[in-house]
Amino acid sequence: MKIIIAPAKKMRRDLDAFPVQTEPEFLAQAQTLAAFLKTRSAAQLKELWQAGDRVVQQAEKQLAEMNLNERLTPAIVAFSGIQYQYMAPDLFTQPALDYIQKNLRILSGFYGSLRPFDGVCPYRLEMKTKMVGFKDYSLYHFWNHQIADSLFKDDDLVINLASKEYSRMVSPYLNDTRRMISIDFQEKKNDSWRTIATHAKMARGEMVRFIAEEQIKT
Repeated sequence: MKIIIAPAKKMRRDLDAFPVQTEPEFLAQAQTLAAFLKTRSAAQLKELWQAGDRVVQQAEKQLAEMNLNERLTPAIVAFSGIQYQYMAPDLFTQPALDYIQKNLRILSGFYGSLRPFDGVCPYRLEMKTKMVGFKDYSLYHFWNHQIADSLFKDDDLVINLASKEYSRMVSPYLNDTRRMISIDFQEKKNDSWRTIATHAKMARGEMVRFIAEEQIKT
């Protein structure tokens, strides 16, 4: 069984947390994307990222300092959004840490799919980004079936705790031998059920922690 979650826009570099254990499976593809981004002008990057000046300046700094082989942070620590705060991996037992390294995958527009202790550096590249000037018109086209093939290589079940933006990396490639169970956290308000984004992120993080601590296999 594999569990998939989305990354976070907010990232940090922490060289004093958990040690890096592994290299991203799709590092070569990430290097291709990094090389493309570094050819873009400031105006082109701003259009690509579709963000305000402050965010663009920070992302440009990340890109200028980007080295995919040095000063890396484990992915589970590098992403620091709400989902990861509520997951609280720094409080995991060792068996739970071992469990997520084997079973949890963080989907990423830049890295494709990450194990929690793969070494990464901060980046900005959402799956929905329109890749103007790149060889592929979208990141969904670029990654194609690679992520699904990796997830289902040794498993036939994926637990989907990712947003729709990221689960779309997998859902088109399901079949009779590739099952995915999607979990949606909703709240009832005014006689209707709806997803509250912030609360859903909290719940996803807490569910990952529960699954890992309980060592759930099926």
